[in-house]
This record gives sequence, C-alpha cells and structure tokens, in this order.
Amino acid sequence: MTVTEPSAAPAAEPLLLELRDVYAGYGPFRSLFGVDLQIPPRSVLALLGANGSGKTTVVRVASGLIVPTAGHLYFDGTDVTGQRAYRLAQQGVVHAPEGRSVFASLTVEDNLVLTFREVFGRRGTKAKLEQAYELFPRMGERRRQLAGTLSGGEQRMLSLARVLVRGPKLLITDELSLGLAPVIIDEVYETLGTIRDSGCSLMIVEQHVHQALTLADQVVVLAKGRVVLSGTREEMGDLSEKLLPAVHGEL
Repeated sequence: MTVTEPSAAPAAEPLLLELRDVYAGYGPFRSLFGVDLQIPPRSVLALLGANGSGKTTVVRVASGLIVPTAGHLYFDGTDVTGQRAYRLAQQGVVHAPEGRSVFASLTVEDNLVLTFREVFGRRGTKAKLEQAYELFPRMGERRRQLAGTLSGGEQRMLSLARVLVRGPKLLITDELSLGLAPVIIDEVYETLGTIRDSGCSLMIVEQHVHQALTLADQVVVLAKGRVVLSGTREEMGDLSEKLLPAVHGEL
C-alpha cells in the first residue's frame, strides 16, 4: 500500500500594509501612540476620526513621508520602516493627499502628459491617457481646458487620474470629498470602486462616514492619536451608536 504524504497547507498571503505599535509625530509633538493597523491584499480600509485625531499622520507614515519614532511599518510582508516615500512609491504605494495638486496654468491633458511621460515614457503616454479618460470621462471632455478653470471636484478627479494609472498596489486617499458637491463625490467614489475591483487595496481617510462605509471592508477609528474602535464594516454597523461619536471626537 502506498502512503501518501499530506499536502502542506497553502502559505497565508502576507498583509499588504501593516502598522505595528507605531508612535510618530512632528519634532517634540507626538500625534500617534501605539497605533496598530492592517490592510490585507485587495481590500479597503476606512480610517475615520475627528480633526486632530492623527489620521493624516497615519497616512504620512504609511506612505513614507514620516518615519515612526517607534514601531514598524510593513509593506507586502517586508519591513519598510524608514524607507523614503519614493521607494515606497516604486513598490506600489500611491498617496493622493488632501487638496487638488494640479498645475493650474496647464490644460488637463498637459497635466496628465507631464506625469505620464516621466513614469511611462513617450511611447506609453498615449495608452495611459486613454486609460485616464476611461476612468474619468469628464476629464476627457475637458482635456483642452486649463486645469485652473475646473471646478474643485474636477481638479480632484484630475489629481486622482495622475496617480491611478500607475497601477498602484495600495492607494491612500486623504479627505477626497472635502468641499465637493454630492454628485461629484458619488462619481469619485464610483471610480474608487472600479479601482478596488481591479485588485488594488485602498486606505480611505474620510470624515463623511457613510460615504466611506460604502466601500470599506475594515474600519479603524482614531481619537487623540490612538485606535479607539476597529473591526469589519458589519461590526461597525452594529456599533453605530459608538461610531459617529468616535468620529466626531466625542469619546
């Protein structure tokens, strides 16, 4: 009789991003205290909290703009603590910061070409333009318009288009809906859903709780630089009486 050895269990897929017991701040000022946060591959995490809770500092640690004073940052199973932002960007971390980040005196297409040629070269630019206009049809309609004459929401779309076609593994967005009309917010989040469906993970920093929850698999709520609530979207729904007070700084 032939004895068949049991097959080994498949290795667990590493987390795409992990902050482990992270402390961080600015000079003598400390804004994060022992933050733990995990994002599996192909998932969406909503990072919520009041102004001053530490959300933007978490984002800057995750994208390499700030080095933790203690703790560790892992990306795709590798300890990347202390790596510079451009190195993390090369590995697939893309940060879309708060604000519009466009060249106002250039057309929509010139803004895109300027970015795409640097990353993909002259030959790759045409295909990336087509991809950007497919993601954001409104940008295709306004390709000859000066970026500075776009609405605030359209400028946010343009800034997103400049980074999304790079094919990130992780897209980090900071207050995308700030100051935008509801119809534009819906359009932006519809595009984020398309990006999620393509296999990209997202970290969404947002004060509009219900909008963020439309995409989120996991939710983390910060208050005064510490994680005060975390769990799946379904669990957060069961804790709705706690979630909104936490986000608005009432805990």
